[in-house]
Amino acid sequence: MRHDLALPPGQEARRVAVAVTRAEPAQNVTATVLARGTYDAFNVRSDPHGEIADFRAHSTEPIDLIVRQHDYQPHSTTGWHSHPGPVFITVTKGSLTYYELGDPTCSPHVVTAGHGFVDTGDGHVVRNESDQPAQDISVITAPVGGAFRTNLPANANPVCGF
Repeated sequence: MRHDLALPPGQEARRVAVAVTRAEPAQNVTATVLARGTYDAFNVRSDPHGEIADFRAHSTEPIDLIVRQHDYQPHSTTGWHSHPGPVFITVTKGSLTYYELGDPTCSPHVVTAGHGFVDTGDGHVVRNESDQPAQDISVITAPVGGAFRTNLPANANPVCGF
């Protein structure tokens, strides 16, 4: 299995510059930035014969990594949104359901505590569809000093109906 994380030069700025009208804000989700740091350009790879398969991460320019905690009340939502690059999301309490912007079937992806998912940055919504609180920790890639979230219109994926 191969995993790549690449941030082409200029891509981040184009995504951040997109103007969105009638954006859908988060509802009953508290977000806390735990850390933000700037990393010089890098090219790292795990041992392809090691214990974690063939993982690669590469950036030709400096980037920021933001560590953010989200606390979800029951039946809450992040609202549809996108990020300028990949986001690694680990559910730390409860269960969360995410939906992808480009999914023509609006398939729910349920992720429980101790598991995670990778958002490509193209757009998604995370919802706590349970009666219990939930929490995740996200590691977000972003341009240095730039925005790391862009709200998308409500009902961004009309197939989903929310």
